[in-house]
Amino acid sequence: MADDARRDSRGTIGSYTAVGDSFTEGVGDPGPGGGFVGWADRLALLLAERHAAAAPAGDFRYANLAVRGRLLDRIVAEQVPRAVELAPDLVTLAAGGNDILRPGSDPDDVAARFEAAVAELSAAVGTVMICTGFDTRGVPVLGLLRGKIATYNAHIRAVADRYGCPVLDLWSLRSVQDRRAWNEDRLHLSAQGHTRVALRAAQVLGLEPPTDPDEPWPPQSQRLPSEVRRENIHWAREHLVPWIGRRLRGQSSGDQVQPKRPDLLPLR
Repeated sequence: MADDARRDSRGTIGSYTAVGDSFTEGVGDPGPGGGFVGWADRLALLLAERHAAAAPAGDFRYANLAVRGRLLDRIVAEQVPRAVELAPDLVTLAAGGNDILRPGSDPDDVAARFEAAVAELSAAVGTVMICTGFDTRGVPVLGLLRGKIATYNAHIRAVADRYGCPVLDLWSLRSVQDRRAWNEDRLHLSAQGHTRVALRAAQVLGLEPPTDPDEPWPPQSQRLPSEVRRENIHWAREHLVPWIGRRLRGQSSGDQVQPKRPDLLPLR
């Protein structure tokens, strides 16, 4: 566990609201009915199990307000006030990543707006856990933004120190450096990647997860350079070019999407 992980000292968490974008909505981790599961849903199940063991008479309640493609300002305008209204024991906030990926964005400015959201949530919620960005070393195209992401992460850590927030440190999670942790679009985690993040989040909150989130992946055969080239060409044609096109047109994959779980409902 990373040195800066803070264990929850406020007793059992009885309610949880997830705030964010596609990462927290669970894109890349398919669920029943065409929806997504994702790390936040998986974390909610782990929290519900602990709550059931400690307080069997009460229901654990969970809301997920995250919507794919959301920029930070829209998350702050739409999701943060709703999370404050719900006033759960725990909020997770993962936001700003889509802003950082935009050309010309300033991580200092994005971080200042992120801190305002943390301040608002911290005044109304028991615990606010915030998330760093992933290390994009070795990732095509996104690897060019590694320094920008690292700068934003440094700000996030400073914000966590100022407000006493536990940090879900995705940069240091070695297991998600494996390509099997990622969906074929290379922008979203796979089901296995989401599972690793949920286990790490549980650790940060003081739970003992069933497996180690940094457990080594099973060995696999070495890919030929020709196979890697074919995969890169397919990825660029099927995922990178459409993604760039949406950015140029000012469109978002979540324009017509509503939160999948807008209310704090029992999770059994």
